[in-house]
Amino acid sequence: MSPWPLLVALLVAPASPTPIPKDTLPARLDLDAIPLGLDPRKIPDDNPLSEARVQLGRKLFFDPVLSGDRTVACASCHQPEYGFTSGAAHARGIGGKATKRRPPTLLNRAYGTAFFWDGRETSLEAQALRPIEDPTEMGAKLADVVKNLQGDKEYKDQFDAAFTDGVTTANLGKALASFERVLLRGDSAVDRFRRKGDREALTAEERHGLWLYESKAHCWKCHSGANFTDEKFHNTGVSWAGITADPARFGVTKRDADYGKFKTPTLRGVSNTAPYMHNGSIKTLEEVVEFYNRGGDNNPLLDEALKPLDLTKEEKQDLVAFLKAL
Repeated sequence: MSPWPLLVALLVAPASPTPIPKDTLPARLDLDAIPLGLDPRKIPDDNPLSEARVQLGRKLFFDPVLSGDRTVACASCHQPEYGFTSGAAHARGIGGKATKRRPPTLLNRAYGTAFFWDGRETSLEAQALRPIEDPTEMGAKLADVVKNLQGDKEYKDQFDAAFTDGVTTANLGKALASFERVLLRGDSAVDRFRRKGDREALTAEERHGLWLYESKAHCWKCHSGANFTDEKFHNTGVSWAGITADPARFGVTKRDADYGKFKTPTLRGVSNTAPYMHNGSIKTLEEVVEFYNRGGDNNPLLDEALKPLDLTKEEKQDLVAFLKAL
């Protein structure tokens, strides 16, 4: 028998969705603890944190019940092992379809003011619902998902315990957002050095990297504050190919100046969230530092904060050491 039909079948066979990871998080997540180095969270008045809401959101997060064919879950694209990213340039959602952009980390999104790489949502509650109806992610209809949850006694009981009005679309978003608000990352060696004055928390190389971060390397201009992000949008030239490329922030604002602008991600836990950038095009932190050392990729809308840094080999190594210490 000729091997060609089998080979052709293998080449055209659809990709599989990204597998759903097991929930390996601690049995109980502390709702009140704020790790060293982080600011107090702002909790919406209409969605106060509660054990019932967090546990419900956690269960939903790992459950494929939210997808159109029950093959993928939120955790498929946001895997705890990879800092709640996909661990790949693109995750694969329903039917094995590749996501348009790299799934961003969910760590410390309790501090977010803009969500998704293009900032098209302004609350965790709204963000949590978007992937459910995205045809390349979970491919479901919210009305169908809510109906399925209402018909599931266990879920109905949990929603009734968490909300006075039970299973609704709004409460689904609130439950998922409640879980995401307790995914906090802090208390790093950098925090112990800066907040507690523990000089031994960082090596000489890491301390030098911190100095570079705050001075010559200009990282602080975009990666600022306790969460190491200004929550704003910048054009660094990543994947720039003119206006025919990913429209980025322009897709939301329709302002020509926003072509190529993507949201600044947090640097908390950055050593666990490779590959980097909105499209996963940069594989290592060393390559990230080299990218910024050359001043990003030139284009007509390049952010004015980006300039060649002229870092030495040692300085680049120390800057990477600092980033890993975060």
